[in-house]
Amino acid sequence: MTTLSIDHVSRWFGNVVAVNDITMTIGPGVTGLLGPNGAGKSTLINMMGGFLAPSTGTVTLDGQPVWRNEEIYRHIGIVPEREAMYDFLTGREFVVANAELHGLGDKAARRALATVEMEYAQDRKISTYSKGMRQRVKMASALVHDPSLLLLDEPFNGMDPRQRMQLMELLRRMGDEGRTVLFSSHILEEVEQLARHIEVVVAGRHAASGDFRRIRRLMTDRPHRYLVRSSDDRALAAALIADPSTAGIEVDHAEGALRVQAVDFGRFTALLPKVARDHGIRLLTVSPSDESLESVFSYLVAA
Repeated sequence: MTTLSIDHVSRWFGNVVAVNDITMTIGPGVTGLLGPNGAGKSTLINMMGGFLAPSTGTVTLDGQPVWRNEEIYRHIGIVPEREAMYDFLTGREFVVANAELHGLGDKAARRALATVEMEYAQDRKISTYSKGMRQRVKMASALVHDPSLLLLDEPFNGMDPRQRMQLMELLRRMGDEGRTVLFSSHILEEVEQLARHIEVVVAGRHAASGDFRRIRRLMTDRPHRYLVRSSDDRALAAALIADPSTAGIEVDHAEGALRVQAVDFGRFTALLPKVARDHGIRLLTVSPSDESLESVFSYLVAA
């Protein structure tokens, strides 16, 4: 059972404090690292993975220091957010190269590619991959040595709904097997669907910790804002505004969408698909807006 411990960790770059005195323990199962963009999530993951030294504090894996300890990479798989890859390689060549770094070969690479369902594109050059495909081949390279700890930085970025569901199911299965999985996201609903435990980071500080029900309870009184695109925005707005679960709807002409403020999250999430179905409207996009997330995170800090 792999446990990652972060003990009073800070990291600064010149006069900028990116991570400020964070303490948390990440154990087996799936943990979501939640926070707005710029909160320090990537810096924290880089320290967890041994790519960046803490300015103060310690990061340990099962009691062993992570920084400058090459042995830990036998146990850690990392999927970074950055997209820089060796575009001249095929997907299979990229994963095989990572397998060979671990003393493994083509068999391990084939197994990892099958796990993320990328066999169909394994002989194409990475330069031809979509963003979602790049994410999946990075995932394969992280899984090639069968790690007990998996660190993923915004892994769902660029994935279509089917790819996202497949990756969520894979991570859920790995957590159920007893592995320690941590992934970062700035989307609360994304974390809720997958993580058993949530750690919230805001402006470099540890703001909240617990299961998603506890985190959601902290935000019961906060409005939730959504960006909604549909086949008939005006008809959808007219139908939604009549329900008490919505406090305001604005037509955003620049975005070609509606900005909806929901004051009753549970009622609104049930209402939206029903209204669309009853009025013959197709929902094209439903996503939380950055503005609402900022207000949610600010509320968590003050809670």
